[in-house]
This record gives sequence, structure tokens and C-alpha cells, in this order.
Amino acid sequence: MGQYIAPLRDMHFVLHELLQVESELKQLPAHAEVDVDTINQVLEEGGKFTSKVLFPLNHPGDREGCRLDTATHEVSTPKGFKEAYRQYVEAGWPALSCDPEFGGQGLPVVVYNSFSEMLNAANQAWYMYPGLSHGAYACLHEHGTAEQKKLYLPKLISGEWTGTMCLTEAHCGTDLGLLRSKADAQADGSYKITGSKIFISAGEHDMAENILHLVLARLADAPAGTKGISLFLVPKYLPTADGGVGARNPIFCGAIEEKMGIHGNSTCQLNLDAATGWLVGQPNKGLNAMFVMMNAARLGVGMQSLGQTEVAYQNALVYARERLQMRSLSGVKAPNLPADPIIVHPDVRRMLLTAKAYAEGGRAFTSFVALQIDRELSHPDERARKEAADLVTLLTPIVKAFITDNGWIATSEAMQVYGGHGYISEWGMEQYVRDARINMIYEGTNTIQSLDLLGRKVLMDNGAKLKKFGALVQAFVEENGSDEALSEFVTPLGELGGKLTKLTMEIGMKAFQNQDEVGAAAVPYLRVLGHLVYAYFFARMAKIALAKLDSGDGFYKAKLATARFYYARLLPETAMLIRQARSGAANLLDLEAELF
Repeated sequence: MGQYIAPLRDMHFVLHELLQVESELKQLPAHAEVDVDTINQVLEEGGKFTSKVLFPLNHPGDREGCRLDTATHEVSTPKGFKEAYRQYVEAGWPALSCDPEFGGQGLPVVVYNSFSEMLNAANQAWYMYPGLSHGAYACLHEHGTAEQKKLYLPKLISGEWTGTMCLTEAHCGTDLGLLRSKADAQADGSYKITGSKIFISAGEHDMAENILHLVLARLADAPAGTKGISLFLVPKYLPTADGGVGARNPIFCGAIEEKMGIHGNSTCQLNLDAATGWLVGQPNKGLNAMFVMMNAARLGVGMQSLGQTEVAYQNALVYARERLQMRSLSGVKAPNLPADPIIVHPDVRRMLLTAKAYAEGGRAFTSFVALQIDRELSHPDERARKEAADLVTLLTPIVKAFITDNGWIATSEAMQVYGGHGYISEWGMEQYVRDARINMIYEGTNTIQSLDLLGRKVLMDNGAKLKKFGALVQAFVEENGSDEALSEFVTPLGELGGKLTKLTMEIGMKAFQNQDEVGAAAVPYLRVLGHLVYAYFFARMAKIALAKLDSGDGFYKAKLATARFYYARLLPETAMLIRQARSGAANLLDLEAELF
């Protein structure tokens, strides 16, 4: 069923040549000893695990799915999933970037990020089980009490226990202010939680001995809306005094959602019947605490689609090289064969290069964001931490929405390379399309991400965070503006930066009169900014490639060609998007709802 080989050469290029992470990490005392060899060794071993252990389970796991025993409320995962998780835990992978105080290995986020791409490419549904645990770890690490950290973090870090996030309910969707789950205080400081949650990824499974649910609910005296939401830790099994597994808590899986994709992951409806839980963070401040996990999840979802883009591209490329069909329009390319391989046809090249460009652009972008997270967490200078935090805040919705939009495009194009075979499940390509589609929806739909970006991250602070990224673009343009070899990248990059600045000001002025203008412009606006981000990184990568073209390494020739394709074929989408964003709200809202 196809193949997956971790793209180590391109990861090395991004980490060591583009971002120069070794020198960056030397500025961070917690990671000053991490060198190139250490990073490469971790990624090499990660590549072996993902390609040899996880990838072979991806297609069978999709076909088999998860099974719920309605009598016991227990869920069985697909064959091989539990054994793969055992190997994952025994190898120490869950601890990779976690705090050494609680048993973690303390490696930087930027290293874990590359491993995360591999995991998602090899088996997105499987990785959702341990992947959500990282968000639970981050939430408890920041907002948990000393006792909660001591008890629960070592279990999450070791992988003995996994975590989930229990947010929405059947009537809520994204509007969590409507949730009804209740929390009643008990004399011993615990709470009894009652309610129902839906769409809980990895909500019940047989891979770990316990599951820690982070649940949003309302206290008895809570105000209405989002200001009355608290966060509670609700274990599947109550922990014993020595940290073992005790009595079963009444939080049960009532059903597994029947989904379009990610069949290997159990997406559960969970029912809480006076389940015991403990408050995390402050009363009625649950969303503040949960946003740590939600933001981690949004970054993680971007990595899911980056992984899907890469694995779909790899398999489409193999197929295009081997599949014989018709002759090249410009003349026979394989005279010893009855037909030419389809990779000679221009539009097949377009589809492959689209997936390749979105994979390579996304890899550079997400690695940069991961490095900023390391700076935010560990830089000794407070100003540097603040600068990094502002960039992460601005770029998080772009990671989630732009990369997942592109993942849907790329997996669809990769499936198209196969023609009719792409639509047949035995080839595995249609699974990538199905799995990629959820990434545009969950952890806040891409429209929600766009509204967050434009309304909160850009307009609310008068573009202060946007200007910080714009300064990076402007510095590159000014530094390389006189380099004729780079003009094909520098000129359009600078022009797009100017157009985005003007567009931002126009939308901001309209919003003073009518806030619906923000909603009408948000989705195309995010894609314009996403393209600016990718264009910036492709320009930087092209500069490196141009300098090394004479090395004889075909990698740099391919990198430069991909950058040129991106600028010529994908970046021009911004012209249409800018016109859409400027067109205003009237063409969307003038028609009365009853006339649709």
C-alpha cells in the first residue's frame, strides 16, 4: 500500500541551512547543548519508526476502524495500533520535548515538530492518540497545581496515560458559551461533573491504561456565556494515592462517530454521570486555561495536513514515474516503452509541483514557528520572548487554516495524478483526501481561524503583530533588492507586502462602519497573508539554492525550480483573493435569508 519515507534531506535543509537552528538554540540555555548531530540522529530514528511501524498500519486501520462494546463502553482500536503504541512508549518518544523535571527529555520544540510531521504523514489517525496528550501536558504544565503536576505530568510524559480535550456539545459547535455541562463542588475539593460531550478524538481506547479528560463545564453559580466556563481534569480511572489506577470514573463512551475519514481514531460521544473531577486553573476561567491546549492542537492540525501533503506527494510521484499513458506532446520521451510515463505531461507536473511546493513551504513555515515557540519558552531576554510570542500568536491561525486548505488541494491533486485508480481505495490515495478534509473543520473551522486572525490578531492591536512579521519581509527585501539573480522573488514579495498593508488598512476603515466587513473579508485575507508567509520563505530558500547551484547537488536545482513554480503558479492567487476581500459584505448580505 504505497510508501512513506521521511523527507530527511529537506528537513535538514530547513533546520540547518535555512533556519540555522544550532546557532539559534545556543542562545537558549535550556537547549544550548543541542547540536546538528543530535538533531539528525533523532530525526533518523523517527523516520525509521514512522515508515516501518506506523505507515503499514495506516490503510488497514482505515479499513478496520474502531469498535465499541456497548455493554462495557470499551473501545478497541484497529489491529496493530496498541502494539505500535507500546513501541512508541518504550522508545521514549512521548517525552521528547517535555520538561525534564517531570521525566521529559527536554529537546526543543523545533525538533519535535519535524518528528510530528513524520508521525502525521505515516498515520494521522494513530498519532491522534498520543498527539492530544501533548496538548493536555502543555495545559497542565502551565495551569495545573503543584500536586496535579506531580501526579499527572510524569504519566503523560511517559505515555502510560493519554489525554483528551472535551469541549463542545451537540447544540454548541464553536459557540462554547452555550455549553450545559455542570460541575457541583464537593466537600473534599473535588467536583461532580455531569453532561455530554461530542467529537472527542481518542476519547476512549485500549492503548493506554488511563485517559485524562480535560472537560469544560459550568459551576453552579457561573455567569452565562464564555465567562462562566471552568476547566476540570476528569480521569477515566481515579488515581490511587501512589499514582496507580483506581476505581472507574463514570465517564463513558456512548457512541463512536461515523466519520468520512480518520477511521482509525475513535471520535467519541462521552457521557459524564457525576464523574469526579478537579478544577484546573481559576473558576470561570476555563477557556483561558484550555486555550493552551487548543492552540497546541491548532498547530498540531496544521502538521497533520503537512504530513498528508507530503505522503500524498511521495506516492503520486512514484506513480507518475511508473504509469505509462500516451506520448508526450513534444515528442516521444521513452522510445523503448509502449507509452511515456505520465510525469512527462505538463499538467501532471503541475499537480505534482503543487503538492511539492505546499509541502516544502509548509515545512519551512512550521519549523520557523516551532523555533519561535522555543524562543518564547526559553530565551533569557524578556523582549526576545515577547517578540517570539507575538509572532506565534499571529501565525498560529495561518498554520491551522492555510496549511489545511493547502493540504486539501494537494491531496486532491495527488489523487488526480492516479486518474481512476486514485478513486479506488486499494491504492490508498482517496484515504489521504478523506483524512485531510477533517483538518479544515476541527479545532476551530478555518473560517473561525480567519476571523481570529483578522479581527483579533491584526485589527485589535492596529496591526502591531502583523508589522513584526512585515519587518522580517521588509528586511529581506531591502537586503537583497539589488541582487539581480533574486529579483524574480524579491520584487513580487515586496509588492505583495505593500498590497497586504493597504488591504489591511482598507478593511480596518470599513470595519469602523460595519463589523460584517471583517467577516466578509476574513477568509481571503488569511490566504493572502498565508501566501506572503510562504513567499517569504521560498525567497529565502531560493537565495540559498542559487548560492549552491554549482555544487553539483541536484537538491538545490530542485529547490530553486519549486520556488519558481510557487511564484509563477500559486502566488498569483493573491490577486483574486485581494479582489474578493475588497468586494465587501453587501454581495453576501443584501439578499434576504428567506430568498435563498
